[in-house]
Amino acid sequence: SGSDKVSINSTAAKNPDFIRQAARRFGSQCIVVNIDPKRVQKNGGVFWEVHIHGGRVATGLEAVAWAQEVERLGAGEIVLTSMDCDGTKDGYDLEITAAVSESVSIPVVASGGAGRPEHLADAIQTGKADAALAASIFHFGEYTIGETKQILQDQGIPVRL
Repeated sequence: SGSDKVSINSTAAKNPDFIRQAARRFGSQCIVVNIDPKRVQKNGGVFWEVHIHGGRVATGLEAVAWAQEVERLGAGEIVLTSMDCDGTKDGYDLEITAAVSESVSIPVVASGGAGRPEHLADAIQTGKADAALAASIFHFGEYTIGETKQILQDQGIPVRL
């Protein structure tokens, strides 16, 4: 019994030292920080602002810088959920996924937007994510896990069949 990993989001953004404390107590391999960015325009450019409380509260934190900080504080993994893509089934935000994945050395799990198995492959191949999370395509019976894994394997992505 027990758990192998604990995922934190709002608490981490409000009290970053909590990440360090949790990593010291349980080990970095157990600490997953969820980062929920939304794309906003700021100073004439794109800014991925981290949100908390289910995407309802903006933090002012920039997603790539925050990802680097949570790694520095001891997180062992990041789940990156694009608030712009979540629930759309139009695919992951590959731009922010790649930006975060390339800026940290810990695993990044892409989340938010999977509508078909090829989107998972895109997150890994183009978005440089270490893994991809999907829910709705399975919950609503649009695809099975088995056929999704086969599609990923056919695209050269290692999976356990």
